[in-house]
Amino acid sequence: MYDNMKYEKCFYRCIGHGGGSNGRMVGEHQEGARAGMSMKVTSMRDAAAASIGLLLLAALPASATEKTYQSSPERRTTVERDWGPWLGPFRAKLVPVLMQDFGERYIYRDANAALPPPHVSEQRVVFIGDSITDRWNLASSFPGKAYVNRGIGSQVTSQMLLRFHQDVIALQPTVVVILAGINDVQGFLQQERPDQIKANWEAMADLADRHRIAIVFGALLPVNNYTEAARDVVKERNPAELRALNAWLKAFCVQRGYAFADYHEALVDRRGLMDARYTNDGVHPLDNGYARMAPIAAAAIAKALRKTR
Repeated sequence: MYDNMKYEKCFYRCIGHGGGSNGRMVGEHQEGARAGMSMKVTSMRDAAAASIGLLLLAALPASATEKTYQSSPERRTTVERDWGPWLGPFRAKLVPVLMQDFGERYIYRDANAALPPPHVSEQRVVFIGDSITDRWNLASSFPGKAYVNRGIGSQVTSQMLLRFHQDVIALQPTVVVILAGINDVQGFLQQERPDQIKANWEAMADLADRHRIAIVFGALLPVNNYTEAARDVVKERNPAELRALNAWLKAFCVQRGYAFADYHEALVDRRGLMDARYTNDGVHPLDNGYARMAPIAAAAIAKALRKTR
């Protein structure tokens, strides 16, 4: 660049002192020099641009030039089903909260903080479950007993597993009564295969064993579709699947030495569904249904307590 500028200055001085044919020759030389200089400058600019491009490319993060490694397959997409005029709005309200706290540990956090440790002679029992447990008035069914209700409506087994430390272990019970799985079968919040339900049952049992808490597993209750409120219940909760899960759970309890509260046998009718006397919606027991369940739970708790002595 510097040599070209010197040449151009000298060239103009020659023009200033020359004329005639010499001037024409100088003019011709001037045009050729300018063209050569222009080509040289252009090529230099192109080279500089290419160099800058290479430098910028080298400075880019790897994610901009190559696909990021990912071990997992892509997430699936699904079409949301119509859950009806009541469950639909309830689910829409619930899902954003679950995205922040899937186990819903906030629900009993304050109650747990206010609950004092058990007395030396107290045999505390914690019931953990879904709405069937949540609606169970333990004080009425077991008067004078130190029984703590930690049921939450609509929950599935994976949610109970997430809050098991906070809502069971931290309360230092002697016995835990677990009644869970009916919502997993329905799939309202999360669809679980039978093997995953069993794995979640086993995981809760392992946690309880690790903390020396005796275990009672409750059988899944039968369901029915005898009323308008229950018209879709059997379709969403296959009775054959419920019976198969109960058979596995009962065998699991025998294998591990846990107590098993067979609520299903106490509430089922001749058709294999929940007796119409014990429910209106096909899922949740009425007071007379809980009255049938209470002595079964009491006997299973007594059995579990004997193992702690």
